[in-house]
Amino acid sequence: MKALQIKKYGEIKDGLEFTETSKPEIADNDVLVAVKAAALNPIDYKLVQGHLKDMLKLDLPTGIGYDMSGEIVEIGSKVKDFKVGDEVFGRVPQEYMGTVAEFVAVDANVIAHKPDNVTFEKASSLPLAGLTAMQALKKADIKKDDRILIHAGSGGVGSFAIQYAKSIGAIVYTTTSDTNVEWVKALGADRVIDYKNEDYKEVANNLDIVFDTLGDDYTFDAFEIIKDGGKVTSIVGPPDEKTAKQMGMTDYQMPEKLSKLIKKKSAQYTLTWMQPNAPQLKEIKTLVEDRTIRPVIDLVYSFDKAVDAFEYLATGRAQGKVIVSLAETFENK
Repeated sequence: MKALQIKKYGEIKDGLEFTETSKPEIADNDVLVAVKAAALNPIDYKLVQGHLKDMLKLDLPTGIGYDMSGEIVEIGSKVKDFKVGDEVFGRVPQEYMGTVAEFVAVDANVIAHKPDNVTFEKASSLPLAGLTAMQALKKADIKKDDRILIHAGSGGVGSFAIQYAKSIGAIVYTTTSDTNVEWVKALGADRVIDYKNEDYKEVANNLDIVFDTLGDDYTFDAFEIIKDGGKVTSIVGPPDEKTAKQMGMTDYQMPEKLSKLIKKKSAQYTLTWMQPNAPQLKEIKTLVEDRTIRPVIDLVYSFDKAVDAFEYLATGRAQGKVIVSLAETFENK
């Protein structure tokens, strides 16, 4: 089969290469999926560039990509909930990484049936971003009438989070650039903050929750704008102690600055290290089929242009998700 692989660390165009390789062999609990579309995520190009090599040890060459949607072509002997021909979507675990390929093997326990009302391209855009947003907001126990700031509302995670928070009945503030204000507003945000021309800390304050998708100073500044007893839920900041243990970080101590801010505001702080989750994928499927959540796609590239797709994603200009399609025909929006 044809697959895009990381051959070496470095620039995207130098580090990625198409390779002919054998189809993956499946274990008893696995399915083999003919990939129809794969969504790209920032973690993918960061892996190529070597930014995560101290955290994730890769045996190069290796496949690239975590998000996929496709059709099952083979099932393991212990698989009960799927059959050959089923259309599925999911975020594959680390050991199955390599969805930008004609076929991918994956544990059947971490995927779900594809939403019936969207294309493979749109379905592939949902798993990593959707699970990340959902798990982070569930950790914050988001509820009706909560006032929440979601940073970077035009990104894959942010655009899903806005819609998910609104489905619960929260009051949503979000930040984006001036060129994205109108379409982010269309996602349902109550107040869209143009960060180039407005200071978000002056617009949004006394909040119940801040969803930190940017890290660095944004993580610490979140404590300025939450109310006493408020919550900061992050996907890029320093780990909390519980998450650090899940990540295998022994003898971890939270940064003193962060600990002081938490204590000063009597706040709750959590980092989400997203995990594949089939029940939550089924929840996403229902939200999409009910048209409560709509997938947000910027561009779709053909399989042979996958390296170009990664280079575009790395510019940081994408409005929503960037997709690689392996279907013969596909929608570009």
